[in-house]
Amino acid sequence: MRVNVEFKHVLKYFDEDGDGKISPCELRNKVGMMGGELLLKDVELLIDEFDSDGDGLLSLEDLVKIMEDSGEDEKLKDLAEAFEMYNDTQMLGFITPKSLQIMLGRLGESKSIDQCIGMISHFDLNGDGVLSFHEFRVMMG
Repeated sequence: MRVNVEFKHVLKYFDEDGDGKISPCELRNKVGMMGGELLLKDVELLIDEFDSDGDGLLSLEDLVKIMEDSGEDEKLKDLAEAFEMYNDTQMLGFITPKSLQIMLGRLGESKSIDQCIGMISHFDLNGDGVLSFHEFRVMMG
């Protein structure tokens, strides 16, 4: 597994004793130094959730998994915000050809309603003529 240098720096920051792993106490101490507060039992639960080898410590691979999972949450949030920009005016939870045309117009891209229908049909997985959030995620994927 190729690991980003940033992840190695994060591990080194939290790994106070230099053993290459993060213990519950190390995690709690460093979070406290950054102004956060975690109860030891909460830290232990977090480590239990991501501890891949069952040793009660976070390895570099475990840390990467945590960071990538949190990155997915951030991506989903950004996608949801983008989806809302294109959402129809009645906020029905779909991007319609008309709402797509309006938003593209605001962004300086003039498209006909037929062009917008064509754009939507390309990613309209269930053929209902509009894009759901799931279909939007696939399109942006």
